[in-house]
Order: sequence, then C-alpha cells, then structure tokens
Amino acid sequence: MAVTTPNPHVIGITLAGESLEGFDPGLPAASVRLLLPRAHGELEIPTWRGNEFLHADDTRPLLRTLTPLRFDPSGPSLDVEVVLHGSAPLSDWAAGAGVGDRVALSGPGRGYEIDDAGTRFLIAGDESALPAVTTVIPALPAAARVDVLVEVRHDDARRPLPDHPGLRARWLLLADGKEPGEALVAAVTSAEIDADTRVWAAGEAAAVQRIRRHLFG
Repeated sequence: MAVTTPNPHVIGITLAGESLEGFDPGLPAASVRLLLPRAHGELEIPTWRGNEFLHADDTRPLLRTLTPLRFDPSGPSLDVEVVLHGSAPLSDWAAGAGVGDRVALSGPGRGYEIDDAGTRFLIAGDESALPAVTTVIPALPAAARVDVLVEVRHDDARRPLPDHPGLRARWLLLADGKEPGEALVAAVTSAEIDADTRVWAAGEAAAVQRIRRHLFG
C-alpha cells in the first residue's frame, strides 16, 4: 500500500498484492467495496449470514464503496481516492493508512455502459465522483460533445481532467453554508438537455435523487 495527497482534502491509496492478479476493472465508473480493519486494527473477513455480512461477534463490517481511479495490471495495483469529510470510518482509516496496512476488497460492481452512438454526454459529479468521472471521459465517443460538471468544496480540489476532443468542463464551487450537492443540482437542472443527451451523475444520494427527478419526473 502507498499513500499520496493529491490535495489537502483527498487521500490517494494504492492497493497492491498478488490477490489483484486477474482483477478486471470492468466498465468505466465500476465500483469496488473496501473492507476496512476493525476498531482494534485487525482485518477480519466477515461471513454471509443469509441476508448480510457479519463478524463472528455479530457486528457489521466496515464496508465502503469506491470507484477505482486506475488499475495497473503489471503490478498489479489499484488506485482509489478518499475525500476527507471530518471524522468518519473511511476518512479516519485513510488519514492513518500507511505502507503495509491490509484491507480486503470485492468487485467490481456495475459500471457505466456507454452508448457508442451517443453524440452528446452530460457527466456530473462531486469530489467523491472524480475517480469515476476520470474513467468515463476517455471512454466516450471521440466525436461526441462532452459537458462535465464537477462540484467541489475548495478551489484547490480542481485538477486536470483526461483529454477528450469534445470536452467542456465547469467546476462548481459550493458556497459556504450550502448543502452538499446544491451547486451540482442547480447546474444540471439549468443545463440544456435534449433527447439526444446521455446523462451520467454521481455524488451525494439526495443530490442524485433530485437530478433523477428532474430528468424523469
């Protein structure tokens, strides 16, 4: 495991090991589930108890869903990013992670099936969705128009996005006191979206639900 800090609000984690041999990241924006060590620092693999995973003492495991930023089969290694949101199990683990630490993962989950005939795409997400956005952009048809909307809490969270001939990106700075997702929802609901536009969105659950209601009624 290696740890980096792309910016003060994000921690990058590189996972490596023989268990990644043969891993297939699947479609763009496909997710993995990360099993974190328990409070005492030990990694314990839970068992399936009929309708959920549980530890031997009947407590629920710390499972978190992330989208890999990149996968290198030559290592093999898998890069993920954790956006720091105060004190929370995933943030706390990432802030204290170091070389040699152990985690377990499963996946990949379902990704984004891209319409190769699409001529316009609207890609929307917040900081936590940036790894997914980064995998989606280069997979889009080269002739398509690609509008990207990304909500960030801090100016220094902006970063270069993958190249695409039709890319037009807007970074949306969330104003102080506003709920996460408000800037993203406002930008999507005011965007020009016609019948030929393919929309992909990820972020805070409440924000994505509002976007879905806007699109589908």
